[in-house]
Amino acid sequence: MKKLHYHIILFITLFITSASVKVAAQQSDLDTLKVSAYITPEGDTIGQSYLPPVLVYGRMTRQWRNYWADWTRLRNAVYVTYPYAKSASRIMNEINAKLVNVTDKSKRRAIIKEREKDLKKEFTDKLTNLSVYQGKVLMKLINRETGNNCYEIINEFKGFISAAFWQTIAVVFGSNLKQSYEPASKDLDMEKIVRDVEVMYGYRSTS
Repeated sequence: MKKLHYHIILFITLFITSASVKVAAQQSDLDTLKVSAYITPEGDTIGQSYLPPVLVYGRMTRQWRNYWADWTRLRNAVYVTYPYAKSASRIMNEINAKLVNVTDKSKRRAIIKEREKDLKKEFTDKLTNLSVYQGKVLMKLINRETGNNCYEIINEFKGFISAAFWQTIAVVFGSNLKQSYEPASKDLDMEKIVRDVEVMYGYRSTS
């Protein structure tokens, strides 16, 4: 009985070994893997493979949270106020065109006053709904579009007394009519947002 059992085990072992050798022989023709080739800067050719992308999530620091909160606030303000800045630039050009050959002070004042009346009717309700922060952004954008700060504009069209008065009001509310627009430095983020808004509103082509 033991001898029979021994022969059975031997037969199974030989069968499995034989099958394994046969499978190995069958696989020997297919054991070559095709890989992409990469040529190094030194001229050597090595194998190349591509790994799937891996997403890594991390907790945002307080500094970056504050940065993106400020950026979002600025972006929203630019989206709201930029059309007004474009309108201000267009209106200034229209007024200047009418004043080109007018030397009489009373006639100049009449032209400005008439246009001022139209402006109040069109923009008073819209501009009074702006926050102080949005007002600051608007003044910077007016500077960007016209080349003049708001103090210079008021001084030119309404006189020194009006400009000084409104400058005082602006300072009281923590602003400044004389603030400049510096797209290459402190207003770089604003300039980037403005360029996106220009494309959105169709003021500038994407090319």
